[in-house]
Amino acid sequence: MHSPVRSENDVFWGAVIIGVAILVAIAVGVATSVAAGLAVALALTALGLFLLLREARGSLPTDIERAPSDSRVHRILVVANETIERQALLDEIAGRCEGRTDAEILLVCPTLARTRLQHLASDIDEARGEAGQRLERSLVALRRKGIDATGVVGDEDPVAAAADALAFFGADEVIVSTHAPERSRWLERGAVEQIRAEVDVPVSHVSGDDATSRAAVA
Repeated sequence: MHSPVRSENDVFWGAVIIGVAILVAIAVGVATSVAAGLAVALALTALGLFLLLREARGSLPTDIERAPSDSRVHRILVVANETIERQALLDEIAGRCEGRTDAEILLVCPTLARTRLQHLASDIDEARGEAGQRLERSLVALRRKGIDATGVVGDEDPVAAAADALAFFGADEVIVSTHAPERSRWLERGAVEQIRAEVDVPVSHVSGDDATSRAAVA
């Protein structure tokens, strides 16, 4: 489920929208009637929140170009959070790219709210920063293997993050990496199966908690 408020900046603009709606409503109410002012306030608030929600939908940068259609290029979308820099996942990516000179890799690292309060308040700026650091370490490790990949920080919901990425990146296959079943919230929520149900390309699952799950980059 997407929250319309993704950061402190969005909280600020949400407050501005409501404040402007109240001021306009007061003006209209004074000039006409209380009912008219209330109607204007509700209409402006609804419109403002709709625009904020539409802007906040998803987490990919708006300047990402949609990948051109080219059947010669094999595109792999990787969705992972805490396991994104694990050796098991990086080896899996390298294996998929072995013998290919036309592979394009996009890593999406969803944010991870550390506490329930963070989630409820949609205050995930710190979590996005941590996700970005894990993502960068993973990209460095892949480049050491000779694999040129790109990455973005995604929505905290892995299903939404995958859908957002696929809107820009026409993947031929998707790899989802999680912790082991006994400690994976994504598996508990059925995220992998939801992604499989929503996309029309093969979706593979990789556990980052096996014997080779050490972090690839210190």
